[in-house]
Amino acid sequence: MAQLSTRQKLEILADAAKYDASCASSGTAKRDSRGGKGIGSTEGMGICHAYAPDGRCISLLKILLTNSCIFDCHYCINRRSSDVRRARFTAQEVVDLTLSFYRRNYIEGLFLSSGIIRSSDYTMEQLVEVARSLREDHDFRGYIHLKTIPDADPDLLRRAGLHADRLSINVELPTESGLKRLAPEKDGTRIEGAMGQLRSEIDDTKDARRKYRHAPKFAPAGQSTQMIVGADAADDRAIIARASTLYDRHKLRRVYYSAFSPIPSPSAVLPLKRPPLLREHRLYQSDWMIRFYGYDAREIAAATDPASGCLPLDIDPKLAWALNHRAAFPVDVNRAPREALLRVPGLGVKAVDRILMSRRHRRLRLDDIARLTTSIKKLRPFLIAADWRPLALADRADLRARLAPPAQQLDLFTQL
Repeated sequence: MAQLSTRQKLEILADAAKYDASCASSGTAKRDSRGGKGIGSTEGMGICHAYAPDGRCISLLKILLTNSCIFDCHYCINRRSSDVRRARFTAQEVVDLTLSFYRRNYIEGLFLSSGIIRSSDYTMEQLVEVARSLREDHDFRGYIHLKTIPDADPDLLRRAGLHADRLSINVELPTESGLKRLAPEKDGTRIEGAMGQLRSEIDDTKDARRKYRHAPKFAPAGQSTQMIVGADAADDRAIIARASTLYDRHKLRRVYYSAFSPIPSPSAVLPLKRPPLLREHRLYQSDWMIRFYGYDAREIAAATDPASGCLPLDIDPKLAWALNHRAAFPVDVNRAPREALLRVPGLGVKAVDRILMSRRHRRLRLDDIARLTTSIKKLRPFLIAADWRPLALADRADLRARLAPPAQQLDLFTQL
C-alpha cells in the first residue's frame, strides 16, 4: 500500500463510512468537561453532520479504521475483490484526528467502524485501543460509537462496552438465506450470539449500578444494528418481522435501514437498480409505529400490499393500516384512551399528549385539534370532536384517493 498523507486517508475512509446509517448520538449518559477536567461533552448539539450527495446525513468524523477487508460480501464496496483505493489509519492517528477535530469545534464525538484485517480479534483490538486511549489517556468525554465485530473474542466486546457509549453489530440482511447468498463468510447465528452477549452485559451492568453507585457503565446508549434494504428478495413484511424480533430479543435502541446502493464493479448476483429511497422512509415510519405507537409486526404487515409484501409508497403505513381497519374509526378525541388516539392517522405522540391534557379542562372542537397538527385533512375522516362527525366521509370508497398526496409532474432535468 502506497504511503498516504493523513488528509488522503481521511478522504478515503470518511467516504467509505457513508454507507453506514447508524450514526445517531442520542440516549447516552450526560458527561461534560466543566470544572476543568477532561475533554469533550455529550451534551448540546451532539455530533456535527454533513450531507452526502444522495441526501444521507453523515457525521463529519464518521470514519473507518481501514477499508481493507478479508471478507468478500457481494453488497459491500470494500469487499476483498473490489477495485477501490485502500487506506488504513493507526489507532493513534484516529485518536489524534478526533482530538484535533474536537478542538476545532468540528465534532462532539466519534463513529468508528472498520473492514476486517488479519483477523476479527486483531481488528477489534485496534478499535478498542482507540476508545481506551481517548477515555483513559486523554479523558475524552464526548460520544463514542464503535461498530463491533461479532466473531471477535467476547472479552474484546466487553472491553469495547466499557469505553464506548454505543455498540452496534450489523445483521446486514433480514433473512438467513439472503445472508448466506450475499455474505457467505458471515454467520447469522454468531451475529445474534454477539448481540445477546451485549444485551446480557448491559443488563448485568444496570443491575450492578442499582446496588453499587460506582460500578462501571457498559454501553450506556445501548446497542443498535442496520439492515440493507433491496439487496436481496426480502419484502417489507420480512424486514419488519426481523426488526420486531431484534427489538424484543436484544432490547435494541434502534434498527437502521439502508436502501441498497449500486456500487462500482458490482457482483452479478446483485440487483441492477436501487430500491426507491421512499421505501427506506416507509420502513422507518413502521419502525416508529412499533417503538412509540403500540403496533406489533403483524399489524404493520397487514398494511402491506398482499402481492408484493411491501408497504405502499404513496401513503404512510399508519394511514394504510387505518384504511384497512375502518371499523376502528372514528375515534372520539374527548373520550378515547391514549392507545386509540395514537392510531389516528396524522396524530403524533406529542399531539396526543396535548389532547389528553387539554380535554381535562373542556371539550375539544375540530379547530382545537387543527392547532395541534398540520394534517387536519387526514384527520377528519377518523375522529369525532365536539362539533364534528365524519358521517359518510369515513365510509367513502375513494377515501384513499382523497387522502393520498397528489401526483407531481416530474422534472425532465432532475437526476433520478
